[in-house]
Amino acid sequence: MDGNLTTPPQAPAMGEALLEAHLPSLVVTLVQLTGDTSWLDGERPVYLPFGDGQGDLSPAFQARVRAAAEAAIDAYRSGWPLPPTPSAETVRRMMDYIAGEPIPEHYVPFLMEELSLDGVDAKRPQWETSRLKEAAARLKVLIIGAGMSGLLTAIRLQQAGIDFEIIEKNPDVGGTWLENTYPGCRVDSPNHMYSYSFEPNHDWPQRYSTQDVLLAYFQRTADKHGLRSHIRFDATVVETRFDEARSVWRTTVRGKDGRTEEIVANAVVSAVGQLNQPRMPDIEGIDRFEGVSFHSARWPADFDPTGKTIAVIGTGASAFQFVPKIAPEAAHLTVFQRTPPWLAPTANYHEEVGAGKKALLEHVPFYDKWYRFYLFWTMTDGIYEAVKADADWAGAQTAVGAANAMLREMLVEQIRPQTEGRDDLFAKVTPAYPFGGKRSLRDNGVWIEALRRPNVDLVTTPITAITAAGVKTRDGAELAVDAIIYGTGFHASDFLRTFRIYGRGGVELHEQWDGDARAYLGMTAPNFPNFFAIYGPNTNIVVNGSIIFFSECSVRYVVGCLELLAETGAAALEVKPEVHDAFNHKVDAMNARMAWGAPQVSSWYKNAKGRVSQNWPFPLVDYWRATLKPDPADFTLTGAAEG
Repeated sequence: MDGNLTTPPQAPAMGEALLEAHLPSLVVTLVQLTGDTSWLDGERPVYLPFGDGQGDLSPAFQARVRAAAEAAIDAYRSGWPLPPTPSAETVRRMMDYIAGEPIPEHYVPFLMEELSLDGVDAKRPQWETSRLKEAAARLKVLIIGAGMSGLLTAIRLQQAGIDFEIIEKNPDVGGTWLENTYPGCRVDSPNHMYSYSFEPNHDWPQRYSTQDVLLAYFQRTADKHGLRSHIRFDATVVETRFDEARSVWRTTVRGKDGRTEEIVANAVVSAVGQLNQPRMPDIEGIDRFEGVSFHSARWPADFDPTGKTIAVIGTGASAFQFVPKIAPEAAHLTVFQRTPPWLAPTANYHEEVGAGKKALLEHVPFYDKWYRFYLFWTMTDGIYEAVKADADWAGAQTAVGAANAMLREMLVEQIRPQTEGRDDLFAKVTPAYPFGGKRSLRDNGVWIEALRRPNVDLVTTPITAITAAGVKTRDGAELAVDAIIYGTGFHASDFLRTFRIYGRGGVELHEQWDGDARAYLGMTAPNFPNFFAIYGPNTNIVVNGSIIFFSECSVRYVVGCLELLAETGAAALEVKPEVHDAFNHKVDAMNARMAWGAPQVSSWYKNAKGRVSQNWPFPLVDYWRATLKPDPADFTLTGAAEG
């Protein structure tokens, strides 16, 4: 689906479809359909905190916009030509209008690329010269992982004409969306953002799609681009070693039958992600339990919670989704919580996408692009300033600045009515740490509704041991249960933990890191030429954006590095230590100024040494700018490519 209007045999009834339109997106679409910029001088959207996103436009103005849009769409369907492409100045005004505020000038090139009104995929490699084509024919890249980032890397390499092979430990593509099958599993970014920019889908059944729908999307993408023939399934990487004499990587791969094989490649791209190695808690006696126990990321297909007494340990993102699903079925559910998550009001979290909205996205020129732009702006850097620490803040440790404190109070007031009559529950589900310190979760009311059930208890007394019968807490109580479900997260800070990487001089990457993973732009480290990690250290995002956008930026940079090799004729490219160190110093300094870096906050964003090794602390636009193209001055180029 390309989003362009191609009058179908049975065109949808636009009058009804327009009732489901996002009005600010429709206004700027109307400008583009008609060339009439006076719409930008009418009512302007004002987005209310936790509102419906419609911009609080008056009913009369909404009616006028819908009527004019219906007439413009009818005219287009009748063959009336579109007006000339809006000028850059007009597009700028349109961007400001839909944002509901003037967009800072330094964002404009970034957002123009994301908007892509001309339909050009700006991140697509353009290896058109004979020199690049010849170089592409000589290159081979090994990709580790066939999840979102691995598939993306493969598509971009394919577009550049570069040979590649993917090693995937699972029997199919999809990564985390293949592995996590627990009840209620879904994405927490709107799907029109959580999808490849070059592979839009106008038929998402829900605004925040479930695991099966997302898996199907990535499977279809792999099939469309013919990637399966390049993937070695049910195989794992044991180690990869840089051959300095030939400037190639030699990777040992183990197949399902246990046999090993060596694969030689010019470059290696790790796309194994951060959230796929389940972490079990360090609790005494965890192996003693005689009932059923498992991590939520390894949910048994045959597990039936009906009539069981169940203990859930952890209240992170996974538990937040599966607890409301199994609570009505269990005889009794006890949820053990260490710290509560912040709840981000999202009334439409489980909402179906209406046929009208799908029709607008698919059949009205430019509407899909402007709607995605609206989501992108309001859900990326819009809240960034509210999670920055104020160095002069003298208020409570529950906030890091005035804006953060104000946001906290607004969120608390969203929690309060959900716990009416349950002061005990209100106290337990209201975080004592600053908003942004830990991952916030989409809240449409089902979490607290589940906790209020008569067969559900929320326990905050620390666990001291797991016994043969159940869970023992610090107050001496022991809870006997039939099953224990661990929603205790992943080994996120132990990057690339499933294989060993030996670089120049035989140095091993994990030994170089010494428990504190660092990389330049999250991708590459000194002593490891032509080795890149996607979703590597300090490329996680907390409040601003979709990880797919981050991966698209990273992959463009990786392909740009290969292009630099091709243009120069060098065989290997290695980031300079001083460049790597200066970048990480800047990242550390900024992370210390963010809510998640506050000393009173403890989370999986920090590694065992207390450093924030997960998060990107700057606005999204800064990563986009930094990854547009590699700077040759950042690298040492060595050797000569083999002819």
